[in-house]
Amino acid sequence: MFKKDSTPSLADTKQFQPPWLLHAAASRSGILSLSKLWPWGVIDTRTQNTQEHELLAQGGITVVGSPITPNTETSAHSPVLAEIMDVDIDSHGNYIHTLVIRNGGKSVEAEAQPRHNLVMTHGYFTGVGFFYRNYYDLSQVEGWDIYSIDWLGMGRSSRPTYKGCRAEGEDKRVSHAEEVFVESLEEWRKRMGIEKMTLCGHSFGGYMNSVYALKYPQHVEKLVLVSPIGLPEAPPDLEERMRNGYSPSNSDKPKDGEPPAAPSKPSMQRVMLFRTAMSLWDRNYTPQWLVRSTGPFSRRLIDWYIGRFSLLTEEQRRGMAA
Repeated sequence: MFKKDSTPSLADTKQFQPPWLLHAAASRSGILSLSKLWPWGVIDTRTQNTQEHELLAQGGITVVGSPITPNTETSAHSPVLAEIMDVDIDSHGNYIHTLVIRNGGKSVEAEAQPRHNLVMTHGYFTGVGFFYRNYYDLSQVEGWDIYSIDWLGMGRSSRPTYKGCRAEGEDKRVSHAEEVFVESLEEWRKRMGIEKMTLCGHSFGGYMNSVYALKYPQHVEKLVLVSPIGLPEAPPDLEERMRNGYSPSNSDKPKDGEPPAAPSKPSMQRVMLFRTAMSLWDRNYTPQWLVRSTGPFSRRLIDWYIGRFSLLTEEQRRGMAA
């Protein structure tokens, strides 16, 4: 059931196919099927383990069996023990990458008495490492076991092929995409033997946790939403925006006493870029796929993305980017 510190197979890693919400409903028969022949962005298992353990160590977490430990000279607290495992969720080789901290990090053995379970889920384009600065403090709250997962198709979890259809209506596509994540979380809960849990989700994780809580309220003790995403009603001119590659701008709003200004026309480059991006998105090619496809140049894209977290030190940014 559990595989400790394992990693996706080469075939899984080459084909990054996570679905997501409205636009995750396309087959992989698009024009960019070269991803199946383009393995140069694959990172080996040992490197993945090392980078993950180093990042967690910066937050005071020591992974059981790892030679990497927090720097006691720079850490104000003693390290907390954690387990890293891949939890099988079906008979097709799919699994969810999981971090577990039990007993305040003093040991990895489960206690006999009932405990509270905190399950943390990350946002889109991130993973277990996103919360590395939070695990230590959370583990010090008595009576709680801490779990953190990589969503199916993200981070170091397996990447199953998404079997949606572009011809499906919007409601059906949304429902199907939600089901993929919600049911994988439910199967993970069963395999872990957790009866009730407090779900803490950031962004995309908050959205999916909410959907899970609506479907399985009997297994949710509390729901903690950290800057969750939301999906408002589609604007009436959505199709026009999709075709022409523009979004509403506050500058288009007229001032008091002035006639409405004509909306600025986007450049042809913007229109083509927008159409290309939406076409790839509809075919289930994601930002993660783009990063992986750039191979040795992917680090620059990741560094640019991580750069928005201005409070991190240079060492912490390197760890997040790894």
